[in-house]
Amino acid sequence: MYTTSRHEATISVPEYLEGFVDVPTFLEACKACPNYDRVWSCPSYDFDVLKYWNRYKTFRLLATKITFNDEYLTKTYTPEEQKDLLDKILPAEKQKLSDELLRAEKLNPGSISLSAGSCHLCPQCTKPTGKSCLNPEMMRYSIESLGGNVGLTIEKLLGLNLEWMEEGKLPHHFVLVCGLLLP
Repeated sequence: MYTTSRHEATISVPEYLEGFVDVPTFLEACKACPNYDRVWSCPSYDFDVLKYWNRYKTFRLLATKITFNDEYLTKTYTPEEQKDLLDKILPAEKQKLSDELLRAEKLNPGSISLSAGSCHLCPQCTKPTGKSCLNPEMMRYSIESLGGNVGLTIEKLLGLNLEWMEEGKLPHHFVLVCGLLLP
C-alpha cells in the first residue's frame, strides 16, 4: 500500500523564527479551519506565540514521508474512499511520531514536542464548552498552529516537496512533520 521514510533536520529557534515563522499570516489562515477556537491545540490562544517559541533554543524536526505504491496511485477514488483510506493511514503514522517524541521529551528535560497537525486525543474537545483540556499533559500544538510555514520547512530544511490531493486521486506522497523544541 505505502512505504515510509524518515527525514530529520535541526535548526536554532532564532533561525527558524527568522526564516520560517509568520505568526500573523498563519494564525489568520487558521481562522478558515473548522478547528479554530474549537480545539485546545489550535488558535486562538491566550498566550503570546512568539514568547512560546522563544522559551527554547533548538528545534529538531522529524518527518515521515508516506509514499503510495502504484496500485494505489493509479486508482480513482470517491471522496469517501479517499477520506477512509487517509483516516486509516495518517493517524497511525502520526501516532508513531507522537510516541517517539513523547519518549524524546522524557530524555530531554525541559523539551516539548510539536505535533503533526491538530490534536485528536479526545472524541470531542472541551474548548467550545469553556472547560479545561482533559489531557493537558498529552496535548501538543502543531508547527503551523504556532505560525510555522510547514511547506517551506519541508522544502528548505528537509529537502522534500509538498504535494496536494486532486479530486479522485492520491498524491504520490504525504509528509507528516513534527518536532522537538529543546531548551
